[in-house]
Amino acid sequence: MMRAMVLEQAGSPLRLQQRPVPSPGPTEVRLRVLACAVCRTDLHIVDAELAVPRLPLVPGHEIVGIVEALGRDVHTLRQGDRVGVPWLGHVCGHCDFCLTQRENLCDHPVFTGHGRDGGFATHVVAEAAFCLALPQALQGDAAQLAPLLCAGSIGWRALRLAGEEARTIGLYGFGAAAHLVGQVARHQGRQVYGFTRPGDAQAQAFALALGAVWAGGSDEPAPVALDAAIIFAPVGALVPLALRAVRKGGRVVCGGIHMSDIPAFPYAWLWEERQLLSVAHLTRADAAGFLAFAAAHPLQVAVSHYPLERANEALDDLRAGRLQGAAVLEP
Repeated sequence: MMRAMVLEQAGSPLRLQQRPVPSPGPTEVRLRVLACAVCRTDLHIVDAELAVPRLPLVPGHEIVGIVEALGRDVHTLRQGDRVGVPWLGHVCGHCDFCLTQRENLCDHPVFTGHGRDGGFATHVVAEAAFCLALPQALQGDAAQLAPLLCAGSIGWRALRLAGEEARTIGLYGFGAAAHLVGQVARHQGRQVYGFTRPGDAQAQAFALALGAVWAGGSDEPAPVALDAAIIFAPVGALVPLALRAVRKGGRVVCGGIHMSDIPAFPYAWLWEERQLLSVAHLTRADAAGFLAFAAAHPLQVAVSHYPLERANEALDDLRAGRLQGAAVLEP
């Protein structure tokens, strides 16, 4: 038998269940979960802010695990391999987006911990083609690796959309993603400005400790004109503030899958070729590129450890903003 934290009804706490250990299909593998980070997307699912195609559901999509069993058609992995499982769990492979290397926009995707059971469990089944190889240099603590599979990877994609020419970057919401992508930006020679909840001195100190040149509340003006801003907090009211903070021709990238409504703002705040973009999921190539970068440029990964049975507590801490870095469940 396996243990899993199960969402039975949207808006309700997860419940611990005993289930039979699943068998992988022909193109799948079964993993023994070593660690699964808790993403804000998991919180959106549990809080019914993001619709799910099926219930009951086991959330979790930042998974590090050991391959225990192989489907009959799997020849790329072996028992005992340690791999990562990200949010993107399946694509159709034949829509216009898949055929043009934009699988993150697939018309018929399946997401881990959303359309199929995820990693808030002792075991999980995943498609072998969507399991990520972990570079040899990243064969360390599984809890330190789990946040790289979404928080780090989606931050990587958001930073790329911000543009290579952007040298001053504002990060709004200094949580799991920002604390990683801020370090990436520093390795690339950029200056990072951290924006937190107003009055959150602890988060501001955290940003400065990780190399931000300035940190303050999101209600404070940026001390310099920014080349780009990335918004990780799911707060639509930050969009006009970020647009006012970027210089002419600057970009504002919304890095979350869900955000509250964006309030009306004057066109002048968008004018002068400022751009407003969103990040939708990530491709396997994004994840592989980020993992290779992290292997070559070690990152400090701030982790709060929770046993599997305390998944609701981890979600509560994320909801209340009590975390620095990422929460990670360890079965």
